[in-house]
Amino acid sequence: MLHWSNFAIDTCKRWVKTVALAILLFALGLGFSSVACAAKRPSSMPAGNAITDGGALLRYALPIDNQTVRELQTSLEDISNHIRAKRWGPISSDVSKASRILNQRESEILKSIPEAQQAKAETLLAQTKEETSQLQTAVEAKNREKVIELQADVLAWVGELEELMVAEFPYKVPAKYANLPQLQGRATVLVETEKGQITMVVDGYSAPLTAGNFVDLVDRGFYDGLPFIRSEESYVLQTGDPAGPEVGFLDPATNKYRNVPLEVLVRGDKEPTYGITLEDAGRYRDLPVLPFSAFGAVAMARAESEPDSGSSQFFFFLFEPELTPAGLNLLDGRYAVFGYVTEGKEVLEKLKQGDKIVSAKVIKGAENLVLPQAA
Repeated sequence: MLHWSNFAIDTCKRWVKTVALAILLFALGLGFSSVACAAKRPSSMPAGNAITDGGALLRYALPIDNQTVRELQTSLEDISNHIRAKRWGPISSDVSKASRILNQRESEILKSIPEAQQAKAETLLAQTKEETSQLQTAVEAKNREKVIELQADVLAWVGELEELMVAEFPYKVPAKYANLPQLQGRATVLVETEKGQITMVVDGYSAPLTAGNFVDLVDRGFYDGLPFIRSEESYVLQTGDPAGPEVGFLDPATNKYRNVPLEVLVRGDKEPTYGITLEDAGRYRDLPVLPFSAFGAVAMARAESEPDSGSSQFFFFLFEPELTPAGLNLLDGRYAVFGYVTEGKEVLEKLKQGDKIVSAKVIKGAENLVLPQAA
């Protein structure tokens, strides 16, 4: 199965050696993109936008096709590109565009909301308009801290609106994986560690088996009390290796070792690719919907030579995102990202080898976990 030397040392040493080349290629404009075709689901992430925030990546990963709400989101996300340098002109333009969309094109947003969710969507839109107005006032006052706070709030409302647009799970997982748990939607997991709390959102839309396996193990209390492993030169924080000879999860109901396949959803594809790395599949130029471009990416660990050897061990990615653009590192397409840390990134920086998980629990989205039916 997986040992630390298999994943962290061998893979990440080679990755660090090539990161300089990756940066050079990126600077030369050799961006990679997937080929769109009619049979593929819409890819809503802005072309060429090197997103390094897990929250933004999760919003763009939602399987929706509403151009108006994506324009709204993109204008609000763009504030982050300017706020550090206090470029108030572009920030003001972004907020003005968002305000126009909310006030003049509301019906275009609501048309993608199922009838049963219309009332909730209208309430969310009203809250979004109100806070966008407050955001506009903060921008006029050049109150940087308030702008950052309100941008996060407004984007949270927009994210909830976008989630309402997903009426049903967009595809069927292959029948041969029917014995595995599936997360048909999203779940939020709170991890209490000895150094503080970490909140992560796991995405079943992009990785239903990987996320489903993880949420099932959280529900079982599998991770409670387990230690972290961290190698300073590999930029990852890993856990999930239980005490004893096993290096993964042995299902007590079947007395069998549970493996999950490598599962990577490519931007533009209708469903994930299973059981093979994108490199081995010859898809060198394709970008995963959930890339390793954000600090705090959460991914399934596995033996390097065995794509389908994932079980219970997972890792947090801790490298600076500016040096790991999507598609230009050795991890994208080779390991399955299934979520991102949304709160507690400062805790990740403090955790060392030997620190432990006190508890992990699902605090939102538990109803999206679908367990296999007993034979």
